Amino acid sequence: MFKNLVDMHSHTEHSFDGHYPVDELVEVSVERGIKAVAFTDHIEMDFFREKGFDKTADESFDDILRAKKKYADKINICVGAELGQAMYNISEAEELINSKKYDIIIGSTHNLRGVDDFACLDYNNEYSDFDKLLKEYFYEEKLLAEWAKFDTFAHLTYPLRYIQGEYKKTVDISKYQKDIDEIFSLLAEKDKALEINTSGLRQLIGLTMPDVSFVKRFRELGGKYVTVGSDSHYTEHMGAGIPRGMEIAKECGFDSVLIFNQRKPIEIPIE
Repeated sequence: MFKNLVDMHSHTEHSFDGHYPVDELVEVSVERGIKAVAFTDHIEMDFFREKGFDKTADESFDDILRAKKKYADKINICVGAELGQAMYNISEAEELINSKKYDIIIGSTHNLRGVDDFACLDYNNEYSDFDKLLKEYFYEEKLLAEWAKFDTFAHLTYPLRYIQGEYKKTVDISKYQKDIDEIFSLLAEKDKALEINTSGLRQLIGLTMPDVSFVKRFRELGGKYVTVGSDSHYTEHMGAGIPRGMEIAKECGFDSVLIFNQRKPIEIPIE
């Protein structure tokens, strides 16, 4: 068991798919020996005002900041946000992250432009050409990596959770290796972290996102930093899979994982 367990990706009731208040999630985290936790509620920038993310961003920030102060003697709480699809609404994304004293910003892509979340697509029918989808996805991920106004780059292989995991479709990921290498090189050049998202370990795909082969490639291309995150939406998933995520980081040549304080990285030894 690692003595420095940290979980840099979790969701509270302020996320549209969250279920529990911050205080309850904190208490569970403390019980499980987690030393630092980031609450990173969803802010989907392509629907920022249309679906009220501008309001939930304020509510989430204020509530997590309150908890950070309340539990300061028990656990290190990072006030965060998962910024989805920032490239689809760059001006408001930048305005938001500059308007609050966040500790950590996660950059992610959950859907293509004008298309539903990858979780909602039918890969047997309308979206059976998942090769086309993945080409577009990795293009968007490259744009995100170039922008780089986040701290960690979330769940690189997110679409595979559904295409491979739930629909059991075979994907030749080597087709996209050039794009993935470009993403990794950009992250390395800009000193950004790659997230090892452990949610896949408790889902049908059965792998971290990305899995160990990608994390190893990131390191080979000069990647310096990783974060580990459970992507929890429930109390029972706080810290889930984090030990395995830290093992993967160690296997791939990383001696530490990152947490953040006011957007400044802090290395936590893997021990």
